[in-house]
Amino acid sequence: MNVLSCSINTLNGLYDLSGVEVGQHFYWKIGGFQVHGQVLITSCVVIAILSGSAALAVRNPQTIPTGGQNFFEYVLEFIRDVSKTQIGEEYGPWVPFIGTMFLFIFVSNWSGALLPWKIIQLPHGELAAPTNDINTTVALALLTSVAYFYAGLTKKGLSYFGKYIQPTPILLPINILEDFTKPLSLSFRLFGNILADELVVVVLVSLVPSVVPIPVMFLGLFTSGIQALIFATLAAAYIGESMEGHH
Repeated sequence: MNVLSCSINTLNGLYDLSGVEVGQHFYWKIGGFQVHGQVLITSCVVIAILSGSAALAVRNPQTIPTGGQNFFEYVLEFIRDVSKTQIGEEYGPWVPFIGTMFLFIFVSNWSGALLPWKIIQLPHGELAAPTNDINTTVALALLTSVAYFYAGLTKKGLSYFGKYIQPTPILLPINILEDFTKPLSLSFRLFGNILADELVVVVLVSLVPSVVPIPVMFLGLFTSGIQALIFATLAAAYIGESMEGHH
């Protein structure tokens, strides 16, 4: 009962994160649901950037790639390497998922530093990187959880749940709790780093608007890319772990 209670409390805590607010938010009513309007707007912009860039890069594919096609092939090879390293030989079907996670988070993080969101005025709140909102990071983390459960169940069937009593049944509570805390750590890590980076830049711009914020912004771009890589690598590692059944 204690394990079940802890697991339920962890899930409730993860659900309650969707109610966390930093500053004001612009809400839309869609049907019977209330959504964060600024997150939806910026997410659509990020998706449009990724889709448009990919379409331009492959509109006239060449046998010997050049320019944009060469860049995107390099990115694809990088994502394949990450997936193969973490998942193993059966990495192929998971490259699109890992690649989507990496590119969406990477462009979202960079959009917070490079795009002039502040010039667009909203009735409430302001536009920022999609990953600056806990709802986005929780959604990405839950998608990762669904993916690694699906990977394990697809390969092993119900015997997948045998991992919870490995190497000894005594570890059952810890193994169960681990799967509930994975999305919590993924979402908090990404949200906390991106929010902190944007807050530091805002504070420095208000205090010393001329020189100091520039190197901090470059550092933010670097850490934003690292956070995207960490999230994608952990997602691939969790999927590989569920398929192999080891820790």
